[in-house]
Amino acid sequence: MITNFIFSLLSKRENDADFDGTHDEDSNNPAQEEFYSSWALFILIFLLIGSLWTSYYLQIRKIQSIHETVVSIFAGMIVGLIIRVSPGQYIQETVSFKSSYFFNMLLPPIILNCGYELHLSNFSRNIGAILTFAFIGTFISAVVLGCIIYVWALLGLEGLKIPFVIALGFGATLSATDPVTILSIFNTYKVDPKLYTIIFGESMLNDAVSIVMFETTQKFHGESTGISSFFKGVGIFLMTFTISLLIGAIVGVTTALILRYSQIRQFPSIETCLIMLFAYASYFFSNGCHMSGIVSLLFCGVTLKHYAYYSMSRQTQVAVKLIFRTLAQLSENFIFIYLGLSLFTEVELVYKPVLIVVSMFGICASRWAAVFPLSRAINFVQHTRARGAVADEIPQSYQTMLFWAGLRGAVGVALAAGIEGENASALRATILVVVVLSVIVFGGTTARMLEILGIATGVDMPEEDDDITFPLSSILSTVASPSPEEEEENTERV
Repeated sequence: MITNFIFSLLSKRENDADFDGTHDEDSNNPAQEEFYSSWALFILIFLLIGSLWTSYYLQIRKIQSIHETVVSIFAGMIVGLIIRVSPGQYIQETVSFKSSYFFNMLLPPIILNCGYELHLSNFSRNIGAILTFAFIGTFISAVVLGCIIYVWALLGLEGLKIPFVIALGFGATLSATDPVTILSIFNTYKVDPKLYTIIFGESMLNDAVSIVMFETTQKFHGESTGISSFFKGVGIFLMTFTISLLIGAIVGVTTALILRYSQIRQFPSIETCLIMLFAYASYFFSNGCHMSGIVSLLFCGVTLKHYAYYSMSRQTQVAVKLIFRTLAQLSENFIFIYLGLSLFTEVELVYKPVLIVVSMFGICASRWAAVFPLSRAINFVQHTRARGAVADEIPQSYQTMLFWAGLRGAVGVALAAGIEGENASALRATILVVVVLSVIVFGGTTARMLEILGIATGVDMPEEDDDITFPLSSILSTVASPSPEEEEENTERV
């Protein structure tokens, strides 16, 4: 009834103003734009409120059979369908997925919070496995999926012509995992910290690696490729990743020095604002230099936590942590709503059912190739290093859970906007559908998989030691080491 009233009201306004709801730059009416924009924003905020309330209800009732992200996607799909069949196009255009909104507004809070919340002790303990899965695993996943799509296109069953470089770019977009659903369930169940840390660490770096890989493949679009192109691509990737890492670390250390040697701590509100602005500055500066803003922001967050934390006032320590978590929570819920809406509000997509099925098979095959062989290699190295002692290997159940946790995320949908060529619309539609299906299928069955695999739950995550620093602590001892007065003030950990 409410929906019918809303759209009858919209239709009445259209008839009264002789406005068809389309966006015409030559005949913009500010009043009409404000009217439709207000309704579009209200719809998004209403969905976000519903998503957060659903999260509260599921947690308070301890319901594990369904997850809030799945509910958010379905809610977005239903509202997107209503918007699609309703008269007028302006609201539909306003709520459609835009990669610029995603990369500039939604993704940065999640990445920054990941870096700031990183448990460095657990991360360091599993650094070998994390880097192996994040770098080598992502590369294998992208190549395997790209080859599957390229071979499928060569068969010509759906009339698709996909060059190998575009196929690799497609593989890179669908190699970006999104474990928001998985990790939230892990937090609820209190899964073994080792498994949690490996999945968290891999996904944290995986998005950055996938983005850099996709941007690298785009540089070869329209060019002839060969063996030399492979080494050139690897060089571009390593250069981009390294420089981006340095930008983030330098901004983080600079922020720590400013906090350390100024009296800004006397003004907590200004101090909190500056810390957030410095972090976001690293992201946009890196992007402006054609580097990876995601990598810069990630390592800026890590550096801020482990070098700037003790130089903050007590109020700022609490405020920064809560603000980072709050913004990340809002972004995560909004992204899944956004994905559900996009299935029906995107008008330029071309759906190829067989290609979607092949891609779903491809992401499973590529994830298998990226997890199980590498897990065996990691276990072999651990056995070799143990020399008769008990090896810290990855059990088979953990390997299976790593495979299951490889659901695809919105990063791939945002990257898909950069795909070019005559079949770009079909590839974008395929990526969107595969991402939504993977979240629903893999994310919705995670709790059950934990029970089937017999993975230990109810394990408390060890407290993070905020005194842990990176190896360059000898150079930055004045930053990482608090004064006696600061030590007394910071005895209570956030």
